[in-house]
Amino acid sequence: MAGEDLAGAERGLLAASEADWALARMRAAVVRELAHLDAPGHEAVDRAALALDLSRRQTYSLLLRWRAGDGRVSDLLPRRSSGGRGKGRLPDDVEAVIKDVLRKRYLKRQRPSVASVHRSIVRACRVRGLSAPSRGAVERRIAVLDPRAAAGSRGGPDAARKVDSAGGSTTTPVEPLGQVQIDHTVIDVVLVDEQDRAPIGRPFLTVGIDVTTRAIVGMVVTLDPPSATSVGLCLAHIATDKQAWLETLGAQVSWPMAGKPAQLYVDNGAEFHSEALRRGCEEHGIALDYRPPGEPQYGGVVERLIGTLMSEVHELPGTTFSNPVDRGPYDSEATAALTLLELQRWLAFAVAAYHHQVHEGHGRPPLAVWEEKATAHPPTTVANPRSFLVDFLPVVRRRLNRTGLVIDHVHYFSDTLKPLIARRQQIGQVVVRRDPRDLSRVWVLDPQSNAYLSVGYRHLAHPAISLWEHRAAVASLREQGRGEVDEQALFASVEQMRHVSDTATKSTRRARRERQRRPVASTPSSGPIAVPPPPPDLRRDARAEEPAPAPFDDIEEW
Repeated sequence: MAGEDLAGAERGLLAASEADWALARMRAAVVRELAHLDAPGHEAVDRAALALDLSRRQTYSLLLRWRAGDGRVSDLLPRRSSGGRGKGRLPDDVEAVIKDVLRKRYLKRQRPSVASVHRSIVRACRVRGLSAPSRGAVERRIAVLDPRAAAGSRGGPDAARKVDSAGGSTTTPVEPLGQVQIDHTVIDVVLVDEQDRAPIGRPFLTVGIDVTTRAIVGMVVTLDPPSATSVGLCLAHIATDKQAWLETLGAQVSWPMAGKPAQLYVDNGAEFHSEALRRGCEEHGIALDYRPPGEPQYGGVVERLIGTLMSEVHELPGTTFSNPVDRGPYDSEATAALTLLELQRWLAFAVAAYHHQVHEGHGRPPLAVWEEKATAHPPTTVANPRSFLVDFLPVVRRRLNRTGLVIDHVHYFSDTLKPLIARRQQIGQVVVRRDPRDLSRVWVLDPQSNAYLSVGYRHLAHPAISLWEHRAAVASLREQGRGEVDEQALFASVEQMRHVSDTATKSTRRARRERQRRPVASTPSSGPIAVPPPPPDLRRDARAEEPAPAPFDDIEEW
């Protein structure tokens, strides 16, 4: 609903300066441990206060804020008056000295101690007539240095490689979701569209696996290439309870894996380096670590999973196999039969069967290992999937005007924006997140309340469109010689493109794929859909007590 305030969505995510955000992360590392205690006494609080360089009262205040805000990093951002907002606790001249000495003295192969570096900073400040910072202040600035860059500067490439390997540890985490590996692949099967059952090409899979239990903890299937949105969707699927989703699908299967990962381990694709993903992970206390470039073995767990899933996909009609040699004379497009929704159904069955199958690494089914580990270390689930997803959507920044804001020729407005519009001169640019699959609304971050506000089209008659359709319409108008693109012409172009693809006697594959990309409200199918069962070697182990997964009738694209 336009103007809707996302429940529990207090955010300092992108409104905070880098210095404030680094301070909040450092505080979270200490307060998180304190919050695990049922009734922390003065002794525990005093130790935390010493680490934070704060008083006991201030530390108790941070603990209350952490617990009241459901454990978000942004709840620990420094609160200052408007005159000091965004400034560090130390004068800029002192910060400059610290930064210079760290670069010249600390980040060297001689690996000087923190005490030695602190003495150098004190001497440099005295020479300049500045007040010297405490050792704790220097330690906090060292703590927020990039671990890989610092290890490389002080210990060389081998030291940096150790930091990179498996997130800095060669051992498997004990708790479930201690490390989740995520990766993408194009699925080896040609799909057909819902309308004509004609080929539209191959989809993409983003999947996450828990390293501890080898359980599949989340996935998303799209027609668009991997992006930051794909990662955000997969993370939301990982973190949230899947029971309601399975019931919506009508799937009589069990998928109990849910919770926020402690660490996300990914490759170096551009989608994993987005600002949205980085700040979203920091907000929710998820460590984001990358494989060393050119070292694919560090992502071997998820790579093997993808290989297993693709080998089973080769049993489906319309498969492309792994390469042309394996495919031989098989005509993938002529035999294609599954729609996007039907493929998602099949994958849901395959995941349920995989969880019942004995894994060679454990000698036990992933489901059994998960249940054992989750009982000992219960994961933290997310109650509001949409609010969680918003934290990982792509970011744009815009200035407000008297009628709302404009993003790529489209006007957005809501009554909830009026207080921000009144203060637009003081606010400057606002942070906006949007879902590329549906541009009919965006989420604007109120810098004062740190809450996301849902804001829809200013002209409510416009249809929901995807970013892909938007860009295609703009390109079409440019080709027609339109020097300037206005909102009315843009939506008219989208409607025209949709009309052409809907009424063509025989649509091209590209037109059919375009039609499937449109943002539409998912509705149950009118009747049962024939879906091929999981292949025999992916079905559940005969010793398992749960009934085998059964076909279901209704599905909704997640």
